[in-house]
Amino acid sequence: MPSPQTTDRTARGPGASAHPLAVPALAVTGVLVVGQLYAVLPVLGPVAADWDTDRSTAAWAVTAFAVAYAAGFLAWGPAADRYGPRRVILLGAPATALLTAALPLAPDAVSGLALRALQGLAAASFAPAAFGYVAARVPAHRRVTAITWLTSSFLASAVIGQLAAQAVGQAAGWRWVFFAGALCLAAAALLLRFALAPDEAPADTAAGAPGGIPALLRTPGLPVLYGATATVLLGLVAVYGGLELAGPDGPAPDPGALLALRAGALPAMFAVPLLSGVLARSAPEARICASLAGAALTAALLAPFADAGPLAVGVLLAVLAGCVAVAAPALVQAVGARAGRARATATALYTFALFVGAGAGPQLAAALSGRGFAAVALGAAAALALGCALSLALLRRPRRGE
Repeated sequence: MPSPQTTDRTARGPGASAHPLAVPALAVTGVLVVGQLYAVLPVLGPVAADWDTDRSTAAWAVTAFAVAYAAGFLAWGPAADRYGPRRVILLGAPATALLTAALPLAPDAVSGLALRALQGLAAASFAPAAFGYVAARVPAHRRVTAITWLTSSFLASAVIGQLAAQAVGQAAGWRWVFFAGALCLAAAALLLRFALAPDEAPADTAAGAPGGIPALLRTPGLPVLYGATATVLLGLVAVYGGLELAGPDGPAPDPGALLALRAGALPAMFAVPLLSGVLARSAPEARICASLAGAALTAALLAPFADAGPLAVGVLLAVLAGCVAVAAPALVQAVGARAGRARATATALYTFALFVGAGAGPQLAAALSGRGFAAVALGAAAALALGCALSLALLRRPRRGE
């Protein structure tokens, strides 16, 4: 076991040795990796047709990826602690590229869903290792901004992944959505090989072992945080799934309008990292409550404004995306404050909860789409309101050590 001094140096990180392209490269790769979760949403129709199934079955391509992706964090997080984040990233990224290239070759839904699950399992290597690299290499005064860029890249992938998939799918067919994704992932793996500094000696591996998960779940505040985390992408993905399955009467028939609606959320997502210094002045618990309340209210407003036209819907989607982009890094910060020395495993549990919610989003949209987009929006609002209600307890609960 390393000495406390060694552990402290690892926690602070020798950020001066980090390559200046490391954080941008990680953020770009985050968009590519997590974007694979959402890439299938705009092409559900062609995928269902080629797999000789219906859209509801094809929607399980999102859930199969998301569930395997979430479960994979529980293994990859401790692996990053034990073997080093760079090693895990450089193993997982090429594996994700290969499985992404194999997916379009699937002849039916059974094999396609199996490949999606394997793709999600490989992709799960990235997020906990990326957070681990930031913690080890980025100086403390830049770390909050780096984490915000990383979480924002994961959230922006919900939009960018759909934009790219819709554009490529319309131009070349759904299979090229994944062939092109595989090429981009391979290029990102090559970039990361040069941008990431070699791994140092691992920190305390016992703290990041899977056996430490029950102890984390008994830590005051963490179960509440994980419950709130699960609602973040559940609400966002449900709304975007509802656009595809039961879109508002105005923009739904027009693919160009749908493309504009998805793109309209990007400025809000990219603005949040630029405001990280201002946001950091308030406690993460306050940011979680306020942002989830705002997200719930915005999703609820989508119901009465669904037929008001693309502009109204686009503005509300941008506000919703901005609220989610504020909530996600605040949740990471609050989890880390309560995790003690088990931050890597605690963060892996955070990403597990986040993407379990993402996997449930399409199912919520599919279940409510028969009643129209307004019903999907209200269902998403209810989920986000639950997250806000859970987070209210954090305002009265002290962090560990306080």
